[in-house]
Amino acid sequence: MKILGLSAFYHDSAACVLDDGLVVAAAQQERFSRKKHDHRFPCDAVSYCLGQAGLEAADLDCVAFYDKPWLKFERLLETYMSFAPQGLPSFFKAMPLWLRQKLWMEDLIRRELPGYEGEILYPEHHQSHAASAFFASPFAGAAILTSDGVGEWATASWGVGSASRIELKQELHFPHSLGLLYSAFTYYTGFRVNSGEYKIMGLAPYGEPRFVEAIFEHLLDLRADGSFRLNMKYFNYCQGLTMTSRAFDRLFGGPPRQPETPLTQREMDLARSVQAVTEEIMLRMARYVRRQTGERALCMAGGVALNCVANGKILRAGIFDELWIQPAAGDAGGALGAALFAWHEVHDGPREADGRVDRQRGSFLGPAYPTDEVVRWLDERRLPHHRLASDQLVETVADILVEEKVVGWFSGRMEFGPRALGARSIIGDARSQKMQSVMNLKIKYRESFRPFAPACLAEDVSDLFELDRASPYMLLVADVQPHRRLETSGRDDALFGIDKLNVPRSDIPAVTHVDYSARVQTVHRETNPRFHALISAFKRRTGYGVVVNTSFNVRGEPIVCTPEEAYLCFMRTEMDVLVLEDCVLYKEEQRPLEEDSDWRELYALD
Repeated sequence: MKILGLSAFYHDSAACVLDDGLVVAAAQQERFSRKKHDHRFPCDAVSYCLGQAGLEAADLDCVAFYDKPWLKFERLLETYMSFAPQGLPSFFKAMPLWLRQKLWMEDLIRRELPGYEGEILYPEHHQSHAASAFFASPFAGAAILTSDGVGEWATASWGVGSASRIELKQELHFPHSLGLLYSAFTYYTGFRVNSGEYKIMGLAPYGEPRFVEAIFEHLLDLRADGSFRLNMKYFNYCQGLTMTSRAFDRLFGGPPRQPETPLTQREMDLARSVQAVTEEIMLRMARYVRRQTGERALCMAGGVALNCVANGKILRAGIFDELWIQPAAGDAGGALGAALFAWHEVHDGPREADGRVDRQRGSFLGPAYPTDEVVRWLDERRLPHHRLASDQLVETVADILVEEKVVGWFSGRMEFGPRALGARSIIGDARSQKMQSVMNLKIKYRESFRPFAPACLAEDVSDLFELDRASPYMLLVADVQPHRRLETSGRDDALFGIDKLNVPRSDIPAVTHVDYSARVQTVHRETNPRFHALISAFKRRTGYGVVVNTSFNVRGEPIVCTPEEAYLCFMRTEMDVLVLEDCVLYKEEQRPLEEDSDWRELYALD
């Protein structure tokens, strides 16, 4: 059975194809359209997925869309009616897209898939999240926890997965939403909603949790099971065009920070405070779900599951023995979840789970470009390059990394999900004291406070970090091992906020945040042998089986998909070397780009 899964029209639209339950391909629309978080119908992602599977639309047996549009529309109407006439501007802004497209989803899907005459399924939004979490996991049975902004009505849910079935037991409903609470603080601190939430997580360690008491006293009523009710007096997202109200401004000492203006200690303290509240809510939810289900393993999805700091807290609390988080936990993963729901729940497709290997296969599910194709592209454009044997290439790049040079690494199938995992990555020497600053300011062109993640050999993770298990999808935060930390007392006492990041805190300073934490990725020979071989070669030279790994893009740009996009990003930044499959390109050998546009105007800042 051939199944196409779709998500669209909120943010991070995506497509995926299953062939008898096997995930053949999955990709976000943004990687093809070059519009970050693209919400439009994923026509290019669909085209890629069908092509990768060798299918035409007429060959499909089923199409599954990740939510129920009419139920979501019902929620919108009821919300607007509850707040009328206050919500009229927001109502009039939302309605055209609903009346033109969203309400006529079946017509739209059939129009975009000429020749398809089969069934179209609409699992609920949190069913799709739950399916993406459990069915893709390695577990035969597990508890399930989902949390995001909002689906149709649900904003969080928990349930149980067993064999090839999931059952959701309880939901939290709109407008009470942990995702929207976090987004409200994202907006208030001057970052973009649905894009800048991870910046709050990165900013939090610079602050103090001095607003936690005010949040619990005024903003929400939190219960022992992790459910809560928000005081809507402080929020504006139900009826307005902003996330927070004037009462919110008064409570936290002024209006929202304007984007791109200097950060102050207030923003850092707000970030730390909402992060602490989020962690407490997630911990309570997890404890409640464990008590209710008795399951030893927990599967998570939904945008809140991308909060890897909270995930690490759940793991270290020992609530569950095992934790698996969907790599594309946000709306993009809903496409995969919808397809898996159709296969298992609707069409009774079988499922095998051995407790060890998940079905995501490293999440390398996007397009690949063979070396011969890359060479033809380079030769056509007369771009200087050096083609090497695979074993010679990893040794050469390891030498380059030892010289503290920055490398664009383009290898194999593109990742599905928001993280670069060693297929479309920018990498550097984690031992370098200057690497964090160089990458932020000269390569990524992004805010200097943002930390970088380590990619380490899976077999070395416990020597480097306080983590005793795999973290292949960069979704767990752990502390650097105590024996690797450097004494900082007195050296940064007089420093303000983000200046503290310039103080080395371990022998791998480029990936050690100000609180000694790191967002860990373990690299496995089985799922990414080439990246594993590179880090192994680097370890033979240095004794360190870890490198800096950040996504191959600049701020506001989607992660690169094609060799051409990788080359443009390489030339527009101060990267030193570009690796395109088996080809190495040195910056000093390249001629300047001809008639290149002002690329900073191409991408809206996230």
